[in-house]
Amino acid sequence: MKPERWKNPDNKLFPYQVGFTSPPYDYDAAPSDFLRIAPEEVGVHGRILHVPGYAHELTQRTKNFDLLEEFVHCMSNSGADVVGQVGTNWVHCNGTSPDQIRQFCNTLSDKYETPFHMAGMCLVEALHEINAEKIALNSVYYWPDWRDGIARFLREAGFDVAYVGNFVDQGFYETQQEVNDSTWIFPNELAEKSMIYVLEQVPDADAIVINGMPNWRRLDGLPQRALFYTPNFEKITGKPVIASDVALYWRIFKTLGIAPTGEHGHLLSKLK
Repeated sequence: MKPERWKNPDNKLFPYQVGFTSPPYDYDAAPSDFLRIAPEEVGVHGRILHVPGYAHELTQRTKNFDLLEEFVHCMSNSGADVVGQVGTNWVHCNGTSPDQIRQFCNTLSDKYETPFHMAGMCLVEALHEINAEKIALNSVYYWPDWRDGIARFLREAGFDVAYVGNFVDQGFYETQQEVNDSTWIFPNELAEKSMIYVLEQVPDADAIVINGMPNWRRLDGLPQRALFYTPNFEKITGKPVIASDVALYWRIFKTLGIAPTGEHGHLLSKLK
């Protein structure tokens, strides 16, 4: 159970305390990005999962799935009010269904008295929030097994996944190795080009989904995630754009009962 002292708000550093975890070997942007758009009453703490020799393989996530419970336990002991797991494909690495992941999250949330949200499941919840049915999936940098896994997961959640493709499928890179060597950071111009390509495949989609946590270099060279591009993505496509980072932040804010500062697209605007 969560230590008794955290029931007294006077013992907390911040009125709202959020914990994030990311895959091993990733210096993840989620804690920084979330904090940039959060009210000043929010504090954020990050914890990287420790898997020596990690190579971003789905089998390694399967073998270390128990580290997610360790993360929730540690954050609960430290006074977090809600915790989020970064990395979309953890929800499907075991071949699990949306119902199984929902139960997994609920079990950990209840056990450690701290709401736990997984990015891949947040995509499902966010798409239901905007009543989307037919979706186009931009799988950006995803390896083929990652791409196919998240598409299967979303279909099992009841969505009509009318298109799914990564940067290689879209013709922007010749090989997956070229994509992998980018360390998830891509040229600025690829952001719009990729989204327009996906829209052209399914012009009547209810929403465009971006899985994973891709970064595109801003014109000044600073890498930024879909959170910062979403308003422009929605402008050029005319569609709601639901990205994994935005969906995770939306679910955390919703759990806390607060809204982000600024304007960040259709989904986060629903919290106002």
